[in-house]
Amino acid sequence: MAPPRTTPAWYLKIPPPIWMFALLLVAYATQRSFAWAQIVYFRSLPLATVLAVAGISLAAWGRSAFAAAGTEIIPTSPSNKTLVTGGPFRFTRNPMYSGLVLASLGVALYPGTLPFFAVPIVVFLLCNLVFIPFEEAKMQRQFNDQYTDYLHRVRRWI
Repeated sequence: MAPPRTTPAWYLKIPPPIWMFALLLVAYATQRSFAWAQIVYFRSLPLATVLAVAGISLAAWGRSAFAAAGTEIIPTSPSNKTLVTGGPFRFTRNPMYSGLVLASLGVALYPGTLPFFAVPIVVFLLCNLVFIPFEEAKMQRQFNDQYTDYLHRVRRWI
């Protein structure tokens, strides 16, 4: 078994919000290039707006908790000054990633086509399989028992 990666790969250096926006652009281009049928029976701008705003708000709350603690927000930073466990981090270990998934789901509900619904799935997989394992390994190395206790108290997503 290979040892855990400590230096970030190139794709980790691209912040997750940039990945989400790039995927939304690809979905838009794909939808415009081909005739995609709507896969939801209703298009709801109010529901799409509520989900997108809720996702952005959750991510912003997580960001402000990091700022208040004076720690780094960049996932590939070599270390973090503190383990943030307050604010939204009391309910989920990844509120910023949860917010991105929720926001992209809100955006997907408006056009209601397959390319757009693929975005929240890909964002979730990217966060869950790429970013979170890298960050969890970093936090475990840095905060050891304190982080292990946090892992047992708070779920990864919700």
